[in-house]
Amino acid sequence: MSTVSEAAAARTGGCPVAHGELSAERSPTGCPVSRRAADFDPFEDGYQQDPPEYVRWAREQEPVFYSPKLGYWVVTRFEDIKAIFRDNITFSPSIALEKITPTGPEANAVLASYGFALNRTLVNEDEPAHMPRRRVLMDPFTPEALKHHEPMVRQLAREYVDRFIDDGRADLVDQMLWEVPLTVALHFLGVPEEDMDTLRQYSIAHTVNTWGRPKPEEQVAVAHAVGNFWQFAGKVLDKMRLNPDAPGWMPYGLRKQKEHPEVVTDSYLHSMMMAGIVAAHETTANATANAMKLLLQHPQAWRDICEDPGLISSAVEECLRHNGSVAAWRRLATRDVQVGGIDIPAGSKLLIVTSSANHDEAHFADADLFDIRRDNASDHLTFGYGSHQCMGKNLARMEMQIFLEEFTRRLPHMKLAEQQFSYVPNTSFRGPEHLWVEWDPAHNPERRDAALLQQQVPVRIGEPSKHAISRQMVVRSVTPVAEGVVKLRLATPDGRPVPRWTPGSHIDIECGSPERSRQYSLCGDPAEADVLEIAVLREEEGRGGSAWVHANVRPGDKLKVRGPRNHFHLDESRQRLILIAGGIGITPIAAMARRAKALGLAYEIHYSGRSRARMAFVDELAALHGERLHVYAKEEGRRCDLAALLATPREGTQVYACGPARMLDALEACCAAWPEDSLRVEHFESKLGTLDPSKEHAFEVELKDSGIVVPVPADRTVLDALRAANIDVQSDCEEGLCGSCEVRVLAGRVDHRDVVLTRSEREANGRMMTCCSRACAGERLVLEL
Repeated sequence: MSTVSEAAAARTGGCPVAHGELSAERSPTGCPVSRRAADFDPFEDGYQQDPPEYVRWAREQEPVFYSPKLGYWVVTRFEDIKAIFRDNITFSPSIALEKITPTGPEANAVLASYGFALNRTLVNEDEPAHMPRRRVLMDPFTPEALKHHEPMVRQLAREYVDRFIDDGRADLVDQMLWEVPLTVALHFLGVPEEDMDTLRQYSIAHTVNTWGRPKPEEQVAVAHAVGNFWQFAGKVLDKMRLNPDAPGWMPYGLRKQKEHPEVVTDSYLHSMMMAGIVAAHETTANATANAMKLLLQHPQAWRDICEDPGLISSAVEECLRHNGSVAAWRRLATRDVQVGGIDIPAGSKLLIVTSSANHDEAHFADADLFDIRRDNASDHLTFGYGSHQCMGKNLARMEMQIFLEEFTRRLPHMKLAEQQFSYVPNTSFRGPEHLWVEWDPAHNPERRDAALLQQQVPVRIGEPSKHAISRQMVVRSVTPVAEGVVKLRLATPDGRPVPRWTPGSHIDIECGSPERSRQYSLCGDPAEADVLEIAVLREEEGRGGSAWVHANVRPGDKLKVRGPRNHFHLDESRQRLILIAGGIGITPIAAMARRAKALGLAYEIHYSGRSRARMAFVDELAALHGERLHVYAKEEGRRCDLAALLATPREGTQVYACGPARMLDALEACCAAWPEDSLRVEHFESKLGTLDPSKEHAFEVELKDSGIVVPVPADRTVLDALRAANIDVQSDCEEGLCGSCEVRVLAGRVDHRDVVLTRSEREANGRMMTCCSRACAGERLVLEL
């Protein structure tokens, strides 16, 4: 693997990084170590408090460096870290659970006295052993299998909040966020509930023993706790063997052991019992504590999710990105390799700071901003990526959503108390040891309205759909602009600027219910920073969205809006533009024409409709564009002759069109002789019908980065099959219109059924929309997932 930057490649000798001030230290390759790299110490309070900020200097100036104090190469940028996760052969996970600070002989003797022999687990196991075990043990982690845990998590959240809701002050960690995830973890694993306090100490000891730097005098006490933990795990496993048909992941593993004894061994189950309690408990407890701290530190975001619980799932993803509970992972280089242009010798140990990757400006715009509506927050690497991605990610997401829902509904007036936050010193896992909050019990909403306790927000088990990322906007005005067409001007409730957009963008509006969401192109001026503008045609034979807008929306109303998003981009490098609109299809075309005029491009507009009275913006367009506008009103006997207009292909000309399907089909025929992809269109509606299994065939998709094969039956989409296999893929319209569910295709021919990709993009066969497109007959698709 090589991720050498152009700047690095251009250097003719020496180290490719400008280190700044140097120390006397040298890396294993003989390269000088910068002063900041020499000073790097992840056990310092600065790293514990804010890992991304602590390594900002590295992310911006020296993204891969050697730490003499740690004896590790440290990697800080998103693309480098994702590439490391992707290649689990070159970058072995075998040291992920290795003690980062070697213990002394006395502590080692204590561990040996307990028979401590932690073996490989799903976290640190190499191929070829890893994937067969992962496949065998995966089913209990799928979204479908996790659903039956939801009632228990809700009940626990309710009971624990009941204990302190009238107190006016609580330590959320001590009084809820540690014990509830532990109880859920025990139930999930099938472990009988034992002494919570003892288990808590065991869990902390395991973290300190593996990822911390215990002082010599602390090592023996830690070793005793870890030894007790190991023996406890063994005793519980022995109990489970007496009742292997009991519910839970570990009894499931025992049943699978009978089917696959060579894959699921005794030593493996013992190690997984101990590691599983920590993995299923501590990371979720810390993640929720981090999320609550972050939300309460950003009062507007907290108010937003209190007022609109539908935002909770997207808020969870942004919390996991911005301040997750997993700060870093470790890998071992199995061969000489380059990372970020830096030579890494075989045998080198790497600390990959995923929390830094989650703040990389090259992947996350304005990365330090906490934005609960960020549309790519779920790209975060907190759960890892590829074949070793966290299997329990969706259990954690479910718990976090339920906890936030309980807090926002019952304690929306909660605030952080004055306090100093402390963390267990270690390189990889972090969350505040205490989280004190305060509120006035007299203002508890349930005292006024007991019915709110019965309310529930649907939990999304898996990566949130972009349906969840909405914002409230106020209708500033509703203006008729043609017969059956109204223009809506939308602004933010607090007067803040609206999201930036470009011509061709659209927004989604929730028309009365979450199930009735409709897309409308933006037709205003992108330079107008405080408002978004759409036009809505009332369609009598439509699906009800436009009728709802016309019948119900009034100035001052609040609407739930998602976006803007753009899959109909204007190519501003073209010499000439031909802009074609039919009916309400003028909305994106009007914005494109305005931009073309501002840029001084050559352009012409061809606008067709039944009558001028039914054609929106005709007078406005005429005033702005003059002779460049050509209007074809059917009642006036005028018709746009597309064949004549496009008879002669023109070099450097791009055709953009939006309108009825019959017009777009005619345009495709007329542009058949034009240079490839000269025509770009936007559709009003999908051409997809209901999936008919009798006309489809089953096939397989191989996930290159995850190392698994997913069968796609004739009655399911690729998107459905991926979700069922616990694979994260975003989606929105699920009709082949929006492009949200796009994935990269590495091999196999695709039967493209979307209306997003251009002809050349389809022929290149490098991308597909998983909500609708399928494999061609006899093909197996290989996807970059």
